[in-house]
Amino acid sequence: MYVRRLDLVDFRSYEQVGVDLEPGPNVLIGANGVGKTNLIEALGYVATLDSHRVATDAPLVRMGASSAVIRCAVVHEGRELLVELEIIPGRANRARLGRSPARRPRDVVGALRLVLFAPEDLELVRGDPAERRRYLDDLLVLRQPRYAGVRADYERVVKQRNALLRTAYLARKTGGPRGGDLSTLAVWDTHLAHHGAELLAGRLELVSALAPHVTKAYDAVAAGRGAAGIAYRPSVELTEPTGDRVALAAALTAALAESRSAEIERGTTLVGPHRDELMLTLGPLPARGYASHGESWSFALALRLAGYDLLRADGIEPVLVLDDVFAELDAGRRQRLAELVGGAGQLLVTCAVDDDVPAALRGIRYAVGEGTVRRVD
Repeated sequence: MYVRRLDLVDFRSYEQVGVDLEPGPNVLIGANGVGKTNLIEALGYVATLDSHRVATDAPLVRMGASSAVIRCAVVHEGRELLVELEIIPGRANRARLGRSPARRPRDVVGALRLVLFAPEDLELVRGDPAERRRYLDDLLVLRQPRYAGVRADYERVVKQRNALLRTAYLARKTGGPRGGDLSTLAVWDTHLAHHGAELLAGRLELVSALAPHVTKAYDAVAAGRGAAGIAYRPSVELTEPTGDRVALAAALTAALAESRSAEIERGTTLVGPHRDELMLTLGPLPARGYASHGESWSFALALRLAGYDLLRADGIEPVLVLDDVFAELDAGRRQRLAELVGGAGQLLVTCAVDDDVPAALRGIRYAVGEGTVRRVD
C-alpha cells in the first residue's frame, strides 16, 4: 500500500496544495513551521479520522475558511482508490470513497493503513493512561477496521451514562431526590457491558500479539540496553486474560453493580475500558517516572515500530511516517532505525536538516515552503 497523491484545500496552513508521492522513501525537507507536519497530519486523519496533534477538528481548518478538504489517492495491490474527506467544524463531516458518497465518515477507515511516529508520542510513555488507550485503539482499528464502530458505540454509551449520573449527582447537590432519577441506568449498564466487552476483548488480544514485537523493537532501537515490556491492566477483576466476550460482559456487569454507590456519589462511570491502563516497563521498573529522556524516546518509537511490524505480520503493508524523528537521535540510533525501516513499502520522513536523515533513506526529496511543496530531485 502507498499514497500516490495528496491534495489539500484549506487544511491548516494550506490554501491549496498537491503532491505526488512514490513508493519507498519520501523525504519532506523544510524549516520548522512551514507545514511539513500538516501534510502528514492530513494523511493520519484519513487513516484514523483523528489528529495526533489536537483533540478537535476546528484547528484543522485554515483561518477564515468554513471547511477543509483532504483528497488522498491510495494504491493497494495494484488498484487505486480515491478517499475524500470534508472537515466541517460544528457539523457532521462528509466523506467519499471512489467518488461515491460514504454513508458515514468512518466508512473510509481501512482505506489507508498508516503508522505515524511523531514527537508527541513521548506522551505514550510519560503521559496519562488515556494516551496509551488511544494508542491501542488506533492500532486495533488499523488491524480490524470494524473496531471503529465498536469504539464509537462504547464512547457514546459512556457519554450517555455519564450524563445520567451527572444529572443525578447535581440533583442531590441541590436538594433533589436522593440518587436522582436513575431508572434507565440498568439499560445503559447492559449497553456498556456489551460494547465494553467487545472493546476489552480486542485490546487483550492485541496486547498479547503486540508484546513480543515491542520487546524486539526496543532491543533493536536501544541496542540491547534494557528489556521493554507491556501488559494490560483492566479496571475489572479477571481471573485470567480472556477473549470470551460473554465472560467479559459478565465481569463488567458485576463490577458496575459493585461500584454503583461510588458512581452515584461521584457522578461518573468508574468501570470499563475507558478506565484501563497499558503498563509499560523497562526491566522491573515502570517506564513512566523512571525512564530517561533517551529511554522514553526509544520506548515510544518501539511502540510504533511494534505496531508496524504486527500489521506486516498480519499481511498488511501500512505506510510508515517518521515526523521529525532523526534530529532527536544520536548517530547510532539513527543508523539502527534506518536499518529497521529501510524495507518499508512507503516511508515518509520529515526533517529540517537533510543531513539528519541517513543516506539509505533519502530517496525522493521534496522542499516544503510556506504553502508550497516542490520535488527537488
